[in-house]
Amino acid sequence: MVVLFGVFGSAKAPARNDQAPASAESTQTSELLGKFPNADRQSVLVVASRDDGAKLSEGEIEELKGLLPVLDARSDAASSGPMVSDDGKAAVLITPIKVGETNTDTAAVIKELRTDVADHAPAGMSLLVTGGPAFGADVAASFEGADFTLLLVTILIVAILLIVTYRSPVLWLIPLVAVGLADGLAGRLTAAAGAAWNLQFDAGIISVLVFGAGTNYALLLISRYREELQATQNHRQALSAAWRKTVPAILASNVTVVLALLTLVLAVIPGTHGLGISSAIGLLVALAAVLFLLPPLLAVCGRKVFWPFMPKPDDTGKQGGAWRRIATSVVKRPVASLLAGVALLAVMATGLFGTSVGLDQIEKFRVQSESAAGLEVLSDHFPPGEAQPIFIVANSTEADAVVAAADDVEGVVRAHPVGTTDDASLTKIMVTSEYAPSTEDSLTQIEELRDAVHGVPGADALVGGAVATDLDARAGNQQDLWLVAPLVLAVSFLVLLILLRSIVAPVLLLLVNLASAVAAIGAGAWLSRVLFGQHALDLQVPLLAFLFLVALGIDYTIFLVHRARAEATVRGTREGMVEAIAHTGSVITSAGIVLAAVFAALGVLPLVTLGQLGLIVGVGVIVDTLVVRTVIVPAIFALVGDRIWWPGKPGRGEWTHEHPARAADAH
Repeated sequence: MVVLFGVFGSAKAPARNDQAPASAESTQTSELLGKFPNADRQSVLVVASRDDGAKLSEGEIEELKGLLPVLDARSDAASSGPMVSDDGKAAVLITPIKVGETNTDTAAVIKELRTDVADHAPAGMSLLVTGGPAFGADVAASFEGADFTLLLVTILIVAILLIVTYRSPVLWLIPLVAVGLADGLAGRLTAAAGAAWNLQFDAGIISVLVFGAGTNYALLLISRYREELQATQNHRQALSAAWRKTVPAILASNVTVVLALLTLVLAVIPGTHGLGISSAIGLLVALAAVLFLLPPLLAVCGRKVFWPFMPKPDDTGKQGGAWRRIATSVVKRPVASLLAGVALLAVMATGLFGTSVGLDQIEKFRVQSESAAGLEVLSDHFPPGEAQPIFIVANSTEADAVVAAADDVEGVVRAHPVGTTDDASLTKIMVTSEYAPSTEDSLTQIEELRDAVHGVPGADALVGGAVATDLDARAGNQQDLWLVAPLVLAVSFLVLLILLRSIVAPVLLLLVNLASAVAAIGAGAWLSRVLFGQHALDLQVPLLAFLFLVALGIDYTIFLVHRARAEATVRGTREGMVEAIAHTGSVITSAGIVLAAVFAALGVLPLVTLGQLGLIVGVGVIVDTLVVRTVIVPAIFALVGDRIWWPGKPGRGEWTHEHPARAADAH
């Protein structure tokens, strides 16, 4: 591990975050725009308005003209303006700047520009620096230190929950160290993979997955270790037995999630595509840390690591009393229990009614920024599309015809050429819309605009810009959802099929898991609207939430049903499920709470997408842990009985290496 830290210590992943598929028309347009002279020059807008909302006077407009030399000192070309709105209450100055390779590079220029503008602002007026480059700079600034904050909050959450779970001042440190090292190594390996394969992904999600899944695996192993210590005096023999008996479940759980994540390589959205490979790498590192680093640490410490509640060989009858009572109650009344659990999921799913998908550029960020405020002022007094123009690239010979076709589209305020390539073969046309960006009208307008300019013979016109990118991103995310979701279900089914050697159990368990995931998305969408005023889910949230809920939900199914299958060999299906819940109820609940809390930590980041994802997955995991695994699954097993294992049944002899006490129970 030390060697890997050294080899990949300097790796850095690409900083790009493309929203639309590489094959989308907006992406092709963006590539063509890069061929025009001064392609790295973009306009920044300075929006001016009076603090009292009154009209700008002639003197104030002259004062704004006096800002042009100030702007020119930071610009890449001559600044222009002020352009006064029709209502006379706002004005805009335009200054072109040279943007950096990343938003972080551009942020330095924007910061200096804002300082200069603030120093020379006329009294009684508000000057807001906005536009595409300023918005990107504000996004970069909002993430400054965010990854460190997320890591700190995640570590704190895991530490607190481990202390509560183990009630030991020492034990919590061991899994935290193992998983923390895994997270550090995973960050370096995924960065190297991103650089090598040009992957785009959010490192915060990788960190949360590594901490969440790694802690879950550690909880399962340590819980079984504690159980084995209650049956044998030699702590290393107990650890060895615990390792052997939990490895199948941990491996099956990890393989399920990794294979489910790898289906994302088929996604067309770059960030979703890159997340699949990078997340799979992170989870494999977490698996290796728990299986090969954690056991030696536990072996060195011995039984005393559980102090002050050290398990002793005479404690075998003391485990899982509360969970056993709950499971027994469910199994005795399976129909009522199943109906109650399904009713709760149905109520949660009603949150899907009225849920829409797609946030505009301003709504995507939880933290308000100067650029967002500037765009709002601009939209109040100018055509809303002024801040985010639409760009068309066409063959120069047909540029006039393209402009005429664009002018005829409903809602177009103006369309005019703004430049040609060095060889004059291509012309860039800027179109201003009267519709606010990313509204239904503006998205429909892009489709109509494309139909119009595509119909110009010989023009080879392509339509791009921020709104066109949003339209293409929506189509790409919808395509990914309908492609990836069935594959995730198929992967989960195959793993359950192999693990349980049954057809009936995997089908029923997967249906329950699917219902639980849909219910969690509905509840999360409703909570987003009610608690945070977010009227829609962001584009990537439905797919990623579904993926994590199904794949991670299968984790707990595997933990429970793998134990239930083994117990059924000596106790029968119903009693085997009761026994499985008695032994795994505590660890599954602890694991679920840890995973939910870790995903909730995504809310510290300024991106609404991650906050919504954390909320939905957090709610889903808690419901999955407390309702699905505790009530619905046991009720189904009680109703179906031994037929749940059809066409096979748990083979005899699986308890050959188990505790003598349990062997005795079977006779």
